[in-house]
Amino acid sequence: MTSEPQDTPPEIEPDTKDWTWVLDQRCPECGFAAPDVEPTDIGATVRALTPRWVGALSRSDARQRPEPSVWSVLEYGAHVRDVHIVFGRRLMSMLEHDDPLFENWDQDAAALADRYDLQSPAVVASELVDAADALADAFDGVTGEAWDRPGRRSNGSVFTVRTLGQYFLHDVIHHLHDVGA
Repeated sequence: MTSEPQDTPPEIEPDTKDWTWVLDQRCPECGFAAPDVEPTDIGATVRALTPRWVGALSRSDARQRPEPSVWSVLEYGAHVRDVHIVFGRRLMSMLEHDDPLFENWDQDAAALADRYDLQSPAVVASELVDAADALADAFDGVTGEAWDRPGRRSNGSVFTVRTLGQYFLHDVIHHLHDVGA
């Protein structure tokens, strides 16, 4: 008989919202406006946001949840690191294949399976920097008509390389807002 480790963090309510509306409207919580983002600025924006994450992850309270059902800065940082990786794969798939269907990714399951709460903030910060640099470089390499290449999520949401980048940026910026960085 196996049991859950005693130190398993309290569950957070899974986010089941479809956030694709942020591609057309300003986010009232974080202020992000996707239509204002020039696709050729995505790489530079990714690089500009990374130090804010590194700073947040260096806080002495990075491991502490503000409430039992709200991720800590560390958990948000690990999530954002993985967002960079997942979106890097999606971007490459869109650039290499015609209208790919993205592999599903359950962010809440990943947080539990990978025990975001037990990871080292310094290691997460370093891995986030590496993932951000790789993704920024990939977006910097996109030119011309490649910005219009399509890809799809399993729920039917269709993205272009341009809107994938804008959608991704919202996630990173929104979570900076969540952690007050």
